[in-house]
Amino acid sequence: MIRVLLADDDALVRGGLRALLGAEDDIDVVGEAADGRQAVSRARELQPDVVLMDVRMPGVDGVGATREIVSWPRRPRVLVLTTFDLDEVVDDALDAGADGFLLKRATPEQLVDGIRTVVAGDALVAPAVTRRLLALHAGRRPPDRDRLALAAQLTEREAEVLRALAEGLSNAEIARRIWISPETVKTHVKSILAKLGVRDRTQAVVWAYRTGFAGTP
Repeated sequence: MIRVLLADDDALVRGGLRALLGAEDDIDVVGEAADGRQAVSRARELQPDVVLMDVRMPGVDGVGATREIVSWPRRPRVLVLTTFDLDEVVDDALDAGADGFLLKRATPEQLVDGIRTVVAGDALVAPAVTRRLLALHAGRRPPDRDRLALAAQLTEREAEVLRALAEGLSNAEIARRIWISPETVKTHVKSILAKLGVRDRTQAVVWAYRTGFAGTP
């Protein structure tokens, strides 16, 4: 059972999400929070698997709450709810360590699949959305050339895997593309994370866009 905490300052939104997710056999909404401070305290108390986090909330916003939650040794995944017009906030949420994104106008199927995906840790949530947002933000700032130098540590195969990650491909999709086993993909991803000094595959993709690696041949 996937335990979910809903964090949104709109009670109607929380109610709608609770009703939608409550219809799923493998998802249990264990609590709600109306702002970031409540999200942090409820996440600590309830220990959910996923916090579905709105970014625009009064007091402590979703970015501040995300930053606090991802600092815990054992923590839930944080799935940010966003729209395309919240670009700067999404950028901040990425820096804070959010694990993925969903559009507020996502279909019920996309929402449910996104929660399952981020819990599995296999692929970025809404990869097309994430790529669009990351590419947009990468274009707003000079590439981080100092961090790009870390790419020299990657083998040719690891670089290929990282570019595939940046496209939003799952391990199985990467395996099919470059003719290796999913287990070998996992090994490459683990090595990539260690060499880049990033926490997980989402942050590896952030690194790829922020440094300009995703746009290099």
